[in-house]
Amino acid sequence: MTALPLDPALIRAEFPAFAQPNLDGWAFFENAGGSYPARQVIEKLTSYYVTHRVQPYGFYPASREAGQLMDNGYRRIAQALNINQDWIHFGPSTSANTYVLAHAFAGWLKPGDAIIVTNQDHEANSGAWRRLAERGVVVREWGVDKDTGHLDPAALDNLLDSHVRAICFPHASNIVGEINPVAEIARKAKSFGAVTVVDGVSYAPHGLPDLLELGCDVYLFSAYKVYGPHQGIMAIRPSLAAELPNQGHFFNDTLPRKRLTPAGPDHAQIAASAGIADYLERVAVLAGNGVEGKTMFHRAHAAMRAQEVALLTPLLDYVRSKNTVRLIGTPDASLRALTVSLALNELPVSVVDRLTRHRIMAAGGNFYAWRLCQALGINPGHGVLRLSFTHYTTPAEVTRLIEALDAEIR
Repeated sequence: MTALPLDPALIRAEFPAFAQPNLDGWAFFENAGGSYPARQVIEKLTSYYVTHRVQPYGFYPASREAGQLMDNGYRRIAQALNINQDWIHFGPSTSANTYVLAHAFAGWLKPGDAIIVTNQDHEANSGAWRRLAERGVVVREWGVDKDTGHLDPAALDNLLDSHVRAICFPHASNIVGEINPVAEIARKAKSFGAVTVVDGVSYAPHGLPDLLELGCDVYLFSAYKVYGPHQGIMAIRPSLAAELPNQGHFFNDTLPRKRLTPAGPDHAQIAASAGIADYLERVAVLAGNGVEGKTMFHRAHAAMRAQEVALLTPLLDYVRSKNTVRLIGTPDASLRALTVSLALNELPVSVVDRLTRHRIMAAGGNFYAWRLCQALGINPGHGVLRLSFTHYTTPAEVTRLIEALDAEIR
């Protein structure tokens, strides 16, 4: 394994979970379902509940301070994404945010307008958009390669024309793992006057992106998969948000934060999300001079990606040597997130169960990517074995995973 830019011991010291007796000795390879929360997030969440669990934005001191802490959550997440805070909307989950957003688009689009969706997505970023066909919107599917799950940008060209108003696709699939070229797709969309809606849930844990560099119009991700609390975060270009019909109470129509997320999450969780940005800055500090970047967040992103490519490479090398498994997605570690899905001859959950003998935490199933499984010729009821990790995984854990797979896959 190549040299790591981040010391695993120093990184893991930022996560209280690694000091818990019930988790001691267990290797966590189910991060795509939710990461461990960082110390900075837990401290802010606990502090808010203890000292500011009141209605925010009032006139008495505790209420004013509670609102200021929530405002800081908006500000810090926006800073980490390199956008203004008027892009940021907090909601109860990414699934809920996407559902409400698609409903807003239903009032914005006209019959005969077209949108493009993929079959690479989690159903939350597919089904909600496909339902717009009931409103007279033309839904076009950008299909994956049936062998690899790859989304070919060249195939998108055949779907684009002046009728297309939106392209909805994942930054990375929660099964395929390959990182899609968002900036390239956004440029194509803009040339046809279309907007881009990007599901970033499976990419964001591996480094929050610079949204201005990506050029997309909407970016959604889940804070609980990015070392934070259990909520959804939606960044949407303010000019687009202003065009969409209000989804909240009629008297909140002039309040941008309340128009597209009518059922917001716990106030403390919004405040605690600032801890995500604090943690990423800590990653940049721990990386030292080993990585480059114009801001602390760019440096954190670069360090996390370099760490993950180094951790992922041995696993991919091992998988390529096994003729009893089918790797979903590219074997090039530099082109994918740390989500590795394997199609097996036996039921994946049986392997997951046997991996617990080696104190390995993993998962099996279709992970709400039902259409993707069908496109790949995989029975959604059978699913895949999914091994998902992140920059706080250690080389020793990767080695143990490989040894466990070698012993348990038949």
